Amino acid sequence: MDFQVVWSELAVNDFETVIRGLAERSPAGVETVRQQILDSTAVLSRLPYIGPVYDRDRSGRTREIVCGSYRLFYRVREDVSQVQLLRIWHGSRREPRLPPA
Repeated sequence: MDFQVVWSELAVNDFETVIRGLAERSPAGVETVRQQILDSTAVLSRLPYIGPVYDRDRSGRTREIVCGSYRLFYRVREDVSQVQLLRIWHGSRREPRLPPA
């Protein structure tokens, strides 16, 4: 059974920021990155535990996967078969502030 991927408001804002920024700097590459991120979230619906636990989250519930230069932070809610996408974060940036677990 597939899990539903639910994007937090922060993740939606992150995604829009990434796409807008790339469209300005690298219009040729923006569609590739956009599709890679969307494909990665689709994988999470089928394989929600694919990413390792994010060691900086003391609750031990946050996981992350790497998608090109970006890190996708998420939590699995098995009780409702849901993956909550929390942030989309460029790997060169400092650690993100994540919503409380």
